[in-house]
Amino acid sequence: MPTEMRGHVVARALYDELRQVLAGLSYVPALRVVRLGNDPASVSYTRLKDKRARELGMDSKVIALPEETSEAELLGLIAELNEDDGVDGILVQLPLPAHVDEGRVIEAISPAKDVDGFHPYNVGRLWAGQETLEPCTPAGIIRILDHYGVDLEGREAVIVGRSNIVGKPLASLLLRRNATVTVAHSRTRDLAEVTRRAEVLVAAVGRPRFITPEMVREGAVLIDVGISRVGEDLVGDIDPAAHGKSSAYTPVPGGVGPMTVAMLLANTVKAARHRRR
Repeated sequence: MPTEMRGHVVARALYDELRQVLAGLSYVPALRVVRLGNDPASVSYTRLKDKRARELGMDSKVIALPEETSEAELLGLIAELNEDDGVDGILVQLPLPAHVDEGRVIEAISPAKDVDGFHPYNVGRLWAGQETLEPCTPAGIIRILDHYGVDLEGREAVIVGRSNIVGKPLASLLLRRNATVTVAHSRTRDLAEVTRRAEVLVAAVGRPRFITPEMVREGAVLIDVGISRVGEDLVGDIDPAAHGKSSAYTPVPGGVGPMTVAMLLANTVKAARHRRR
């Protein structure tokens, strides 16, 4: 039977580790989550991040701004948070309204407080193999694979999806573990032929049940990053019918999702320890 790699189990173990670290600190790491508007998904995500941080005993606050807040006003707030020595981590919830340039906002956050790991400085350090604040979802995927004992050394990994949030940074992290990495995307020819080579297959395209059983190698490890609502159900990018061909897989929901928040809080603690050492 394939192993179901449950992210909430791995997240709980990480929270236990963070509690031990926090108990040994002489200060309380501080996280500020900035949200523009009241998009239901963004409200839910920011509330969850704030709740988990507070449960760990961290100093967390959601700064909710009107959707019509100008880019200049948002950049001004970020500048204030950058200068506030009592703030260790800054996260601006994406996506932002159309009138705000996400790239400018990401670049405005101090790299030392960029707990999302999206700043170009941190991205560059990631690809250079240097210590940095790593993007949360890719780092969470690696944590899941480690927890369940998946050896990446020399294995062929295929990532379907080339986003800056998941696909590209995950490729870097897998290369660090000496996997042989292919990043496939919408222009990839004969995609099914490429995915069938994968010993580790990651789907991160945001298209429900996009990866079918015919696209999966027998015994592959399947990592499903996608989550979409189809009727009353939450489904991933991998058709559950493919799970039976795998040696291990992440379910949706309850797989990769819980790790994104957990790694965000791990990054906040990491940023605080680096800044305050």
